[in-house]
Amino acid sequence: MAEKTIMLVCSAGMSTSLLVTKMEKAAEARGLDAEIFAVSASEADTHLESKNIDVMLLGPQVRFMKAQFEPKVAAKGVPLDIINMQDYGMMNGEKVLDQALSLMK
Repeated sequence: MAEKTIMLVCSAGMSTSLLVTKMEKAAEARGLDAEIFAVSASEADTHLESKNIDVMLLGPQVRFMKAQFEPKVAAKGVPLDIINMQDYGMMNGEKVLDQALSLMK
């Protein structure tokens, strides 16, 4: 089992899969044992219930859902934030990984 579990949420789970790959490469280069995966907003609740999530990041396209997820993640003590739009657009796996790690401290 991975040391850290990072869940990315976007509208369909598709666009974020490339970002996941880049984040995984960044984590591997740093020697981090992390499970990073992307789900659609409609699947996020199921994963929150069934997995031990350490941090949840929302894609910029679903940032309007933050208020909807806040009480759910707060009950589990899971930090929640919105991925920086520029980092998302550039698919900057390093920066998004840094964002996720800073939330877990």
